Amino acid sequence: MLLLEVLADAPRCGAPGKFSAVQLARIIAVACEHPHASGRPVTHWTPRELAAEVVQRRIVPAISVRTVGRLWQEAALKPHRSRYWLTATERITDPARFENEVRHICAVYLSAPALHAQGVHLVSTDEKTGIQALERQQSPLPMRPGAVEAREFEYVRHGTQCLIANFEVATGKILCPTIQSTRTEADFVTHIAQTVATDPAGEWIFITDQLNTHLSASLVEWVAQQCGDAQDLGKKGVTGILHSQATRREYLEDPRHRIRFVYTPKHASWLNQVEIWFSILYRRLLKRGNFTSTADLRQQILDFIDYFNQLLAKPFRWTYAGKPLTA
Repeated sequence: MLLLEVLADAPRCGAPGKFSAVQLARIIAVACEHPHASGRPVTHWTPRELAAEVVQRRIVPAISVRTVGRLWQEAALKPHRSRYWLTATERITDPARFENEVRHICAVYLSAPALHAQGVHLVSTDEKTGIQALERQQSPLPMRPGAVEAREFEYVRHGTQCLIANFEVATGKILCPTIQSTRTEADFVTHIAQTVATDPAGEWIFITDQLNTHLSASLVEWVAQQCGDAQDLGKKGVTGILHSQATRREYLEDPRHRIRFVYTPKHASWLNQVEIWFSILYRRLLKRGNFTSTADLRQQILDFIDYFNQLLAKPFRWTYAGKPLTA
């Protein structure tokens, strides 16, 4: 009895809690369920809806919306927020190959400084499509003490552009960007050709994803021509190197070639460093930009790239080593 008296709560001010630990745990459990499980055609809970649900389930006789909000805060629950996530493991047919490809790309990134010192160009290449040229109908109200910038809601849409960018891994600079209205197979080959033309005799390694235009027959033919390979490449869809995407990929990845490609696994384009730079472009220019035409959009992107290369460019600190991501 003496021990129980020692461990008992001392008298304190305030009303005792209305809900038991079991009730609180059940409320949190319901909050972690999808509302569809309760027959509610919404994507996420609001405090009012959750309060009504736990009362309907007779978990508690009554609970205020404010109390639900406080419980969410204490449990670090934020039903109103979400983030994108792709788990590639369910789509991987060959886990060992997937892991080897990921580790290989990470190893290539780590070798970027050494390759650069040898004169090898290691670039991360991809397209950012559907960039909208949006012109606000009124000029924004500038920021002032106590008030953020106010942007006009209504806009005029002048069309879209596609950016094909090369992120140089060793320096963090953007090389030879292509900005136009299309991104066809021919557009990609032209972009690669223009990039290589800056050092025609140099060695180039392009890291990119497995989009069909990145594994095209015309790209194989161009690489063969640049590398002086006179062998019969076959016929697309029929025979030889040009037969399929698999055979074309094997040729384009050949380490003996002066110009070669390294492909990210499917559903793993996040391994491509240029995607990180695209997020910088969006935050620093596209998100709040005002563009009077597609030509204006194109010029502002080019101006930003020049500014970025001169003042902001630096290699990304790549720490991922190939360990599978978990939720």
